[in-house]
Amino acid sequence: MYNTYKMIGKMNIVFNVALYIRLSKEDIKEGEDKEKASESINNQKTFLTEYVKSLGKNYILVDTYIDDGFTGTNFNRPAFQKMLKDIELGKINMVITKDLSRLGRDYIGTGEFVEKWFPAHNIRYVAVTDNIDTFTDSSENDIAPFKSILNDMYAKDLSKKIRTALKTMQKEGKWVGGCTPFGYKVDPENKNHLIPDEVEAPIIKRIFQLYLKGKNINQIRNILNDEKVPTFSTTRGRNFKRKGNSGDIYGYWCNTTLKKILKNRLYTGDMIQNRRSRVSYKYRKVVNNPEEQWIIVENTHEPLISKEDFQKIQELLPKQSHRSDKKEFHLLDGLLKCKECGHTISIKKKTGNYSYTVCNKYRKYKSKYNLCTSHAFQYEKIEKGVLETINQLFTGLNPDEIANNLSKKYNANETIDKCQNSIFKLKTEIEKLKTNLDGMYLDKLSNKINEEMYNRIYKKLTEEINIKEKQLKEKEEFLNQKKEIKNIYNNLLKIVKEYLSLKEPTREMIISLIKEINISEKGKIDIKFNFKELNIINENNFTY
Repeated sequence: MYNTYKMIGKMNIVFNVALYIRLSKEDIKEGEDKEKASESINNQKTFLTEYVKSLGKNYILVDTYIDDGFTGTNFNRPAFQKMLKDIELGKINMVITKDLSRLGRDYIGTGEFVEKWFPAHNIRYVAVTDNIDTFTDSSENDIAPFKSILNDMYAKDLSKKIRTALKTMQKEGKWVGGCTPFGYKVDPENKNHLIPDEVEAPIIKRIFQLYLKGKNINQIRNILNDEKVPTFSTTRGRNFKRKGNSGDIYGYWCNTTLKKILKNRLYTGDMIQNRRSRVSYKYRKVVNNPEEQWIIVENTHEPLISKEDFQKIQELLPKQSHRSDKKEFHLLDGLLKCKECGHTISIKKKTGNYSYTVCNKYRKYKSKYNLCTSHAFQYEKIEKGVLETINQLFTGLNPDEIANNLSKKYNANETIDKCQNSIFKLKTEIEKLKTNLDGMYLDKLSNKINEEMYNRIYKKLTEEINIKEKQLKEKEEFLNQKKEIKNIYNNLLKIVKEYLSLKEPTREMIISLIKEINISEKGKIDIKFNFKELNIINENNFTY
């Protein structure tokens, strides 16, 4: 090859040389120090610079292009792209890399540059240690595509190993993401553990508390913005002026951000990862994974909200979302549903001193399709009727009667003690049957019984085990229901006392108490409570 270079020198062809150097994170060996690994950049630079000097005076080093920390499967690298622009400007006519993998590990992209793009721009390409030189007619050039394929296979295998390692850490509940969620920061003593951020965590807690107190998303947004509460962009050091203001007002809370926070289970102390992933090791696009592919590990870090309160919020969210800014926010807003079509019933202000209800489906489509009916009733009368029904229900409750009704609901013919004895007996019988089954298998191995006899007994014993396991499951479910009765009873009395102690029911109490209120076109009002114990005993619906 050097003879060829001497011949080129006699032809007085001058080559303006670009050295291209690349080191990706994947090239750093496991356990290798980052700073030591970066020495590879200097080593490549020294090696290639000496190589150019050895070629003679016809080879002029124009520039060195370095991409440190960029994968070889993606050609959208800053230094590489700058080199391509300089080629198009005519500054360079020769590119040298240490080996073919430094140019790229995607065999399709690498082949496009080596076999098409470089020749189309009259660029001579040399990969020194692979003996590839597109200016010469060498057999090494012929096997370049195969080397590119091997480099691609290496990148693919490395990508699989990295993904597997990350998935393993995620399944262990370790944080492996980049930017931490708002409210948390990386533990200085453990980079795979999250701890509450001193500035952000109180903001997250307040957002949850405001929602639990009955504030809707619009109201929370306005409170935070009016008080100039810091946003993600400000706490993480990126300041933006609020659009439409001349003053230095930084950050702006929006409904989408608040809704994402309120729905994020990570704030309960559970680690939620693998929500998104790249399409492939070559295609860097990120897509959302279906929820069944999420990796969830419970209780990995300090929660900013209890699981009970978080679940309560998830139940309330549909009732509080998509509410427009109103001068007046009604007590039952978001709870009213059309009995006929199931759509939400809105509360509209009418001329005068009262409001009226209207089915959203009817309001939206009446002019074209005449769907559903208006369900137009005076809201104030509905609210009054709902509160009177609840008062009547609560003041008429008899604790002993409640306990009896709940017991009947869960079939009180069997006591808890009797049920526990039945469970113990079933478990003992199942264990005995399984022991007999194991013994029959040993008898078959020792030829005490033949295959036909074993199969017949195996089928019989298996059927008995399945029957008893089904009975055991039913008994255990029944026992759990019986044990819940006491909790239901205590919970019910707590709700009743809290409600009756209020002079006027608050929005917070109403949305935590009522699941929905169905209104029929004839004005029949049906209240559905969030608590099954109230639905069991409630038969007091009313008509408008």
